[in-house]
Amino acid sequence: MLDFYTIKDHLPTSDYPDKLDLKFAGDLDDRTFSQLQSKEIVPRNFDYYSDFRWDRKTIQQICNAITDKNLESDTDVKKLMQLLNAAIQAECSLVAYGD
Repeated sequence: MLDFYTIKDHLPTSDYPDKLDLKFAGDLDDRTFSQLQSKEIVPRNFDYYSDFRWDRKTIQQICNAITDKNLESDTDVKKLMQLLNAAIQAECSLVAYGD
């Protein structure tokens, strides 16, 4: 499972989410993540098995791709949107950790 946490833009990324007291935003399984990449929603340079961070610009680009492709009702996209909306509402980036 890939766990996502909201993180303030000014904070550095840590190897462990509990070190920064990050707020859990949700998770994605490998099948969903792969499907989102095949639908060209999540860029291929992000690896499910590696930790990574999406800044607010990247989050906006992903949201734009969803809208441009009219995929708002897609089951995989709905899972992703829960994560993106948590970050947008908190005015934060997202950091992902594989567990």
